[in-house]
Amino acid sequence: MTQLQTSGGTCDACATHAKQALEKVPGMCSANISDPPGTAQLAMTGDTPLAALADVPTPLMGASLLDKALGLPGGGPMAIGKAGELHVAVIGSGGGAMAAALKAAEQGARITLIERGTMGGTCVNFGCVPSKIMIRAAHVAHLRRESPFDAGVSASRPAIDRGQLLAQQQARVNELRHAKYEKILEGTPAITVLHGEARFKSASSLVVHLNDGSERELAFDRCLIASGASAAVPPIPGLKDTPFWTSTEALASESLPPRLAVIGSSVVALELAQAFARLGSQVTILARNTLFFREDPAIGEAVTAAFRAEGIEVREHTQARQVAHVNGEFVLTTGQGEVRADKLLVATGRTPNTRSLALETAGVAVNAQGSIVIDKGMHTNSPLIYAAGDCTDQPQFVYVAAAAGTRAAINMTGGDVALELSAMPAVVFTDPQVATVGLSEAEARQQGIETDSRTLSLDNVPRALANFDTRGFIKLVAEIGSGRLIGVQAVAPDAGELIQTAVLAIHSRMTVQDLANQLFPYLTMVEGLKLCAQTFNKDVNQLSCCAG
Repeated sequence: MTQLQTSGGTCDACATHAKQALEKVPGMCSANISDPPGTAQLAMTGDTPLAALADVPTPLMGASLLDKALGLPGGGPMAIGKAGELHVAVIGSGGGAMAAALKAAEQGARITLIERGTMGGTCVNFGCVPSKIMIRAAHVAHLRRESPFDAGVSASRPAIDRGQLLAQQQARVNELRHAKYEKILEGTPAITVLHGEARFKSASSLVVHLNDGSERELAFDRCLIASGASAAVPPIPGLKDTPFWTSTEALASESLPPRLAVIGSSVVALELAQAFARLGSQVTILARNTLFFREDPAIGEAVTAAFRAEGIEVREHTQARQVAHVNGEFVLTTGQGEVRADKLLVATGRTPNTRSLALETAGVAVNAQGSIVIDKGMHTNSPLIYAAGDCTDQPQFVYVAAAAGTRAAINMTGGDVALELSAMPAVVFTDPQVATVGLSEAEARQQGIETDSRTLSLDNVPRALANFDTRGFIKLVAEIGSGRLIGVQAVAPDAGELIQTAVLAIHSRMTVQDLANQLFPYLTMVEGLKLCAQTFNKDVNQLSCCAG
């Protein structure tokens, strides 16, 4: 029995009318409204959708029964008993979906999680984890073949067994998927998993086509869409008729192609291009513009120089006008001649997995790219439906998805929290790595912010000198007048390890002088942040190697 407090009555007819409406709600066994003493007593089964209470006329309540039950504005704390738990449907099982499901369970909700494919989503199965394993293996192979210490440490040509590397990679993927997804779900009684594809029947219900061929209708009180994204395929004539790779096929390849062509100029394209090159493939990159053209121009210039030094061919301002696959060979026609390769990797971005969800049925708005439009609280424009992760218009990073999922769960269960992305770090695992946070100079100008900036080449950083590897730079962007740090861009072998210090500095609204005054351990790459901050007022060439 669930008991809700009313806020004073008007007449017996109102109570009778509300009782009759309540008892029509599916799963409602009985409903009694009294005034006085000012209570509504509801007996519900576990299948009662709380969303159905939203439309019940409740003149005695002063707010909807749903708001009363969930503790939303106008109601008290969540007061639904076991028979009437808040039911949350979660579409997807990746980082955002799992974070939301676990947080909602912690908040006392009952969750149905729906996954149409492999449990765990992109990151653990086809993205972050396998790619970083492959990149690390390629880095080791590269260092055995070539390093700054070859004069004293004999180099050698490593024998690459792609089959063994792939087996090692997949074993770790399987291990993490079981430990971080499957095992956790099995041990959380509040979460029920359905294996199938979901689409909206209404703004408060789904139809799930289960993988066993059957179909199930699912009513929900709240729903989180965390369906992720898939590799985008550009409309290049002939491309769809060829056996091209996306990142998924490239990471699962059992062999290394002698020649690999890569279409793309950003994160996935460049990480995998360098990994294949270091494992032995001859790689050609076709960039429509320049590498990382949306970032500070110095980033693309530094990575291009590093790639070319390793023998990777980077063709800037080059587009494939036609793709053909003839006699086992890819032929790419460009304005600068033909490119021939044994395999073709297409990595030109990712498209949100939203087209099969029948979002229009639920009234959920998307932008021109098909991404679900959400606010900082992960609300869509449909009151009961939230969204998180790569299917939304937020940045496509798994840690953003997870943070959004957690906050969505809090909001779905009566809270009011937001996701702040002004100090969001991003890392690209090329070598040297690329790491950024906050605003670039161009982005600051677009926002009407006047800036002052400094760029420190790594030949001024003792750690880089000791490593005999001074590729890259560190750049700090400050607001003129206040001196507040508002952005950092870094290209360095360990840029991903130093960027979180910059995140904390920006989040704490530190000035560049505050950063320059901090103690940094010597010899570390992160000390480069302090040295770069010092250049706003000093010539670091005139300082001793560990001057404070």
